[in-house]
Amino acid sequence: MNIIVVGCGKVGTTLVKELAAEKHNIVIVDIDAEKLDEVGNTLDVMCVEGRGEDVEVLIEADVSNCDILIAMMQSDELNLLTCLLAKKLGAKNTIARVRNPIYSNAINLIKDDLGLSMYINPERAAAGEISRLLRFPNAMQVETFAKGRVEIMKYEIPEGSVLSELKICQLRPKLKTTVFVCAVERAGEVFVPDGNFILRSGDIISFVAPIREANEFLKKVGSVSAKIKDVIILGGGKLTYYLTERLLDSGYRVKIIEINKKRCEELSELLPEAMIINGDATNNNLLHEEHIENADAVLSLTGVDEQNVLMSIYASKQAPEAKVVTKIKHFDFDDILRGMPIGSIVYPKYITADYVLRYVRVMQNSWESNMESLHRIVDDRVEALEFRIRQHNALVGITFQQLNIKKGTLVACITRNGKTFTPGGKDSIQVGDTVIIVTIQKGISKLEQILDGEAVEG
Repeated sequence: MNIIVVGCGKVGTTLVKELAAEKHNIVIVDIDAEKLDEVGNTLDVMCVEGRGEDVEVLIEADVSNCDILIAMMQSDELNLLTCLLAKKLGAKNTIARVRNPIYSNAINLIKDDLGLSMYINPERAAAGEISRLLRFPNAMQVETFAKGRVEIMKYEIPEGSVLSELKICQLRPKLKTTVFVCAVERAGEVFVPDGNFILRSGDIISFVAPIREANEFLKKVGSVSAKIKDVIILGGGKLTYYLTERLLDSGYRVKIIEINKKRCEELSELLPEAMIINGDATNNNLLHEEHIENADAVLSLTGVDEQNVLMSIYASKQAPEAKVVTKIKHFDFDDILRGMPIGSIVYPKYITADYVLRYVRVMQNSWESNMESLHRIVDDRVEALEFRIRQHNALVGITFQQLNIKKGTLVACITRNGKTFTPGGKDSIQVGDTVIIVTIQKGISKLEQILDGEAVEG
C-alpha cells in the first residue's frame, strides 16, 4: 500500500518502522531535515521536507496516489487540516492523531466533514489499558478481545508457585482450568510453547481466558490481591485526565500530585471528585505526607521517563503491595527497564502504532475474514490478533489436525454463539466465529496467512 506519514516524532517514527517492515511504500513528511535524514538512512522510505498542511508538499509526496495518509504531528489542528487537504487532493483514507479532550469529545460530529477514516488519541487509549490493569492487579499486562469477553494477561510465576515445573498440558487436569498459555518469556527469550513445555519460577507467561476464568485461574495459583480502591497518580497531564475520568466513574478514590499550579486549578475544575495536590511528586517527603504507603495503586504518569522510573522504584519499596504502573514515552532501553521494579509499563506510542497497524491491515483484508483487533504482547515480540469469520475461507470446516499451521503460531481460542473455548485437534473454524491467534510471525493481515502451505488432507 502507498502510505504517507506526516510527522517524524517518536510515534511517527515507530509507526514508519512497523509499516516499512511490512513492505509498504512509505513517504515521510516533516519540516525537520535532520529527523528525515536519520530515518531515511536506516529505512527504505522516501522523505519529503516540508509542512504537512502545505498543498505543494502534499502533491510532492504524491498524495493523489496515497492509500492512507497518517497525520502524527504535535498539533491537533494541523493534523486535522492536513487530513482534510489530503482527502480533497485524492487520498483514499486519512488518520489523525487528536489529543485535546475538547476535540476528542467533538470529533464524531465533524469526522465525516473532514473526510477522516479514523482518529486516535494516544492518551485516551493508554488510559483504557491502565484501567484494565487496575481491574487485574496481579497481571503485568491485560489486553481485551471479543468485545470484552476474552482477555490476554501477562503474569510472572513466583517462587514456589504451583505452576513451577508443570508441563503446560498438565494445567487443565491439575488446576481444572481452561486458560491457554500462549507465550512464555524466560531469560530474555520468547517461546510460543507446545503442551510439553515445562514452566519455571520466574517465567513470564501470557495466557488467554474469558474474564471470569482468568480470575479463577489467578486464585487457583495463589495470586490473590485486595480490590483496588485508593489510587495515587503522579503527574497531571492528558493521560491522567482521561484515566481519572474512568476511575471516578468506576468508584475509585483518586489523588493526583501535579507540580504545575495552573494545571492543578484546571484539573480541580475538570475533575471535582478527585483530590488534586500541588507539589513535586519526586519529593519523597511529600509522598509520605500523602501516605503513599497506604495506596492500593501508584501510577507514575509524568511527561519525563526518568522521573517515572525513579518514582515507581520508590513506590515499589514504600508500598510493596500496591499496583505500580509506569508510563514510558521516549525511553529506548527496554532490556534495562525489564529488570527494574517498576511494575507494569505502558507505552502510549506503541498503543497508537497498534491501532494504526490494525487499520492498515484491515484495509488489506478481504471482506470474508476481517481483523477485529491487534495487540503486541511480550515486549512487542509477539502479536495477538482477532479475526471475525464472515464468509467461507481456506480454514473453514477443516479440523485443526488437518491444518498445517506455521511454526510459532497458535490458535488461542474461538468465540462461537457467545461461548469461548480453546480448540482441540478435532475442532474446526466456522463462519461467524471470532478467532484469536498468537504468533511470532509479523505482518499477518488475513487468517489464511497462518497456514504454512495448503491444508493437509487427513
